[in-house]
Amino acid sequence: MKMFMDEDFLLENDTARQLYHDYAKANPIIDYHCHINPQEIADDCHFENITQIWLGADHYKWRLIRSNGTEEDFITGKASDRDKFQKFAEALPRAIGNPLYHWTYLELKRYFGYEGELNGQTAEEVWRHCNEKLKGMSVRGIIRDSKVDVINTTDDPISALEAHILIGREITDFAVRPSWRPDRALNIGDDAFLEYIQTLGKTVGYPITNMENLYSALSARMDLFDAAGCRASDHGLDYLPYAPTTDAEVEAIFKSRLHGESISATKADQFKTALMIFMGREYAKRSWVMMIHYGALRNTNHIMFERLGRDSGFDCIGMPGNANAIAGYLNALNSVGALPRTILFSLNPGDDAMLGTVIGCFQGADIGCKIQQGPGWWFNDTKRGMIDQLTSFANLSVLGDFIGMLTDSRSFLSYTRHEYFRRILCQLIGAWAENGEITSDVHALGALVNDICYNNAKKYFNV
Repeated sequence: MKMFMDEDFLLENDTARQLYHDYAKANPIIDYHCHINPQEIADDCHFENITQIWLGADHYKWRLIRSNGTEEDFITGKASDRDKFQKFAEALPRAIGNPLYHWTYLELKRYFGYEGELNGQTAEEVWRHCNEKLKGMSVRGIIRDSKVDVINTTDDPISALEAHILIGREITDFAVRPSWRPDRALNIGDDAFLEYIQTLGKTVGYPITNMENLYSALSARMDLFDAAGCRASDHGLDYLPYAPTTDAEVEAIFKSRLHGESISATKADQFKTALMIFMGREYAKRSWVMMIHYGALRNTNHIMFERLGRDSGFDCIGMPGNANAIAGYLNALNSVGALPRTILFSLNPGDDAMLGTVIGCFQGADIGCKIQQGPGWWFNDTKRGMIDQLTSFANLSVLGDFIGMLTDSRSFLSYTRHEYFRRILCQLIGAWAENGEITSDVHALGALVNDICYNNAKKYFNV
């Protein structure tokens, strides 16, 4: 029996071990999509205890503890940090097969040098050990120790980006870039839409009363983001709509909503389509990458949504994407020479083959895999989910041009997810080589692994 989580964890043959230890392991990290708070980097925050840095905003862990039959007070409620940690420690040994089980031990080893096991009996020992280590740790130090070159945060168009500006002045050994996340400007049917449009107007200095104003305001904010180092946008959509209509109809839809009228689902899709086409063209002008995350069914537990709000662990996989809509949208931009580099993420793993074939229709000569399927996301960044995504990508596209992993996390200890991905990648390629399915030239395979782990993302995001 192999040792638990040894240095050859997940690496089951000689080629895989060589690819990981001689190639993948040493690569820096480009974390091109995450949800960490840039202000915490600007402030170089310290955390008092392991609960604050580990459980404070991690709905992955909240969901795990909750699923183990734990009262909400011990997850997001009034219980002490020590008691919340205890509940996580008690849940972890029962969660074998869950990626959190692996991530937790990688984080304990890499950041805290803890080699034992975490459970209800060892919780006090781990609590004291990690809290002592945290006294000498800060956010910037964690980032540096993790060999992170670039972090792309997720930022609303109305953000003043003060934290990014401060970070840019003070830090030269890694970069923290904003990413444009305009969901609230798109969601015309939301109750908060009118208030958001008013706030956007105040931000740019003029009222937004028509589509021309809206386009102008968003373009002006994109210019500010670009000056602050933004090289990517991100959209969190239930689904990617494609319902083109006339400019006059879009104008009428927007004005009726500004007057307080409700909007049908069809009209909302027409508005979103027009705005998505406008923004896609603007991204292309600025050489930004466009990331589209879709397929989540959000806030399914209405009682808990009322109590805790969004992003609290009550979302699930939604319906598969519509190939007609996705292809229609890409084609609309491609037809006018304005299709930016695009990464498509579906939360539904059943979309892997569909996305693999759609993106193959819209590639460009400027870079390999200009249009890509993103890595296993959210409920799919499991061992099995990553293997399936990588295999589908290899089957239907060019694996050597893949831009690799991200954290998609709110935690500064999540960079070990890149290690997890790299081990899975090396094992997959190593197994193919050992089976005689691909070349046995380890140097060539190592170069390809380096590209997937780092070089491709560096080129793709213009680092």
